[in-house]
Amino acid sequence: MIGIDPVIEEILNDALAGKEIDRNGALDLMGATDGEYHALCNVANELRRRSVGDAVTFVSNRNIYSTNICSASCKFCSFRSEDGYVVDTKDILEHCATRGITEVCMQGGLHPDLDTDHYIGIIRSIKEKFPNLHIHAFSPAEIDNMAKISGYSHKDVLLMLKEAGLGSIPGTAAEILDDRVRALICPEKIDTSTWVEIVKIAHKVGIPSTSTIMYGHIESIENRVDHILLLREIQKETGGFTEFIPLSFIPGNKLGQEYKIMGATGVEDVKMIAVSRLLLNDLMPNIQAAWVKLGRKLAQTMLLCGANDLGGTLYKENISKASGGIHGEYISVDELKRMVEPLGRVLVQRDTLYNHLEAP
Repeated sequence: MIGIDPVIEEILNDALAGKEIDRNGALDLMGATDGEYHALCNVANELRRRSVGDAVTFVSNRNIYSTNICSASCKFCSFRSEDGYVVDTKDILEHCATRGITEVCMQGGLHPDLDTDHYIGIIRSIKEKFPNLHIHAFSPAEIDNMAKISGYSHKDVLLMLKEAGLGSIPGTAAEILDDRVRALICPEKIDTSTWVEIVKIAHKVGIPSTSTIMYGHIESIENRVDHILLLREIQKETGGFTEFIPLSFIPGNKLGQEYKIMGATGVEDVKMIAVSRLLLNDLMPNIQAAWVKLGRKLAQTMLLCGANDLGGTLYKENISKASGGIHGEYISVDELKRMVEPLGRVLVQRDTLYNHLEAP
């Protein structure tokens, strides 16, 4: 490859040959510039094609925020309120009736009083009225909070939620899986080992999860790489992650103001997707470009840099909006088609577990 550092060229060739990229190689790729950057994207795009083909997937879902009352005080969150709300089950059921959705994604704050029985009741109510609706709910931090309030183990909580009808959990609350960073941005939230423990238990009792990273704030490049590699090791052990979702930090919150952060650059966003593809391709083939964080144009570009999924239609995405997100709360199928078709790719609806449903 003309004009490319021989070290980068060797790493890219190894990736194309199916060899596992180590930490040093990943750090080298994160530092790619100019022609190396373009070569990285081309290799990521080729690996995407080999792994999942040319389908670009999405899920038709509805977000429900069960409560914005939270005992934590994460500096990146503008959604929390000490005098907030708890959504009534009747209202949750009305949200679940949104036409055409296959998934309801429910998350909320770490409420100091709502125990496991409260959430089991919600899940049972949803499944009774909408038996075919997939319930994707409760981050590892919420699972830990339920366990502490109820006096149960993490495994007990997960098994009870599964028995009630929980289908999968979001791999959020991960932020950056480094306790030195977490002590600065989310000191009351679960530590890295607890997050890993809960996710592994979930996978082993038959509850799959997504995986995420929140980048572009005070973390280092090394933190980003180590986070992805930790997810890779978990996936080797459990096989329970359905996808990887890089979440670009939106700085309209206390963390952004305190550290005068502007967020990741577009080049950093692209590298995150591309390098993730090279590190995770065979183990976790679904890499999502989160349009609500990146915007429609950059998310479209990510489809040429290793991403194969555009996430959900969302319906009322409020977390990003609260931190200054400007890319909206909902995206239509027509808008998704407009992003995909100019690339010569096919938009395909999927369910939460990446079973393809239909081309809309």
